Formats: sequence, structure tokens, C-alpha cells
Amino acid sequence: MKNHLENILVFATNIKTENDKQKITNTLNKHSEIKQWNVDQEDIDCVLRIVTNTLSEEHIIHLIKQHDFDCAALD
Repeated sequence: MKNHLENILVFATNIKTENDKQKITNTLNKHSEIKQWNVDQEDIDCVLRIVTNTLSEEHIIHLIKQHDFDCAALD
């Protein structure tokens, strides 16, 4: 029996407001390979967490930057 670990990618963004969040909501909700996501708007880095087993950090950064937001991977 294989052990399946979900991959959580973490990014610093400038998604600060609820209005900002709405701009990315449809894109992230409709993406079939994103299982779950959230933005911690209370955090100074507006941390975006994405749960996916297949997508790369580069792919997520590209998706977010298409909406004119900054996005950088956090370690």
C-alpha cells in the first residue's frame, strides 16, 4: 500500500484585500489539479498555500502573475 502525501506549496504574495483574493478565486477554484488553497491576508507576506500533487512552483507563480500579483516561493 502506497503512502500518498499531498504536496503543499507556499508563496509570498501581495494579495492583500478581499477584492484581490476575488481576482484569483475563479482561476484557482477551476484548476483541476489544485485540491485546496488559501491566502493568509493577516500575514505580512500574504502567504498563499496551494495543495497539489502535480503542479510546480513555477506553474503557480505564472498563474498568479497573470492577475498582476507578485508571487514568490517560500521555503
